[in-house]
Amino acid sequence: MIITILALDLGTNTGWALSSHDGTITSGTEQFKPQRFEGGGMRYLRFKHWLTELKACNDGIDAVFMEEVRRHVGVDAAHAYGGFLATLTAWCEHHQIPYQGVPVGTIKKHSTGKGNASKDEMIASVRELGHAPIDDNEADALALLHWALEHGGAR
Repeated sequence: MIITILALDLGTNTGWALSSHDGTITSGTEQFKPQRFEGGGMRYLRFKHWLTELKACNDGIDAVFMEEVRRHVGVDAAHAYGGFLATLTAWCEHHQIPYQGVPVGTIKKHSTGKGNASKDEMIASVRELGHAPIDDNEADALALLHWALEHGGAR
């Protein structure tokens, strides 16, 4: 049985890829940049609302996979990632959706054969699978989705 899987590259520009019950794959990038005159938590509320809409539009989500980032370029990126991760895991718990983090190196190695692949190599690898990502965030989410589909994402 094919299940609906959501794969996420969390961040201010969140890459996403979704494999629905019928096997169709859709993907994109959603921006959660803080808006002017907005409190610091609003980006996370918008992220939660987006997740809920995505779930409703796809008649549910059966599993969520996210990139597990262990190092960040800067403090702001680390804080943003932590906020998105906390929001996502709480949302999944609330909706009783299983979730799993997958290390970045694991995704890169699966997609390109190299655990330290560049952004361009990641984009090229998912293009070879027939996708047309608009940026590295979407490419990473697509690569993660393909990893999930091969490693137990489908029942």
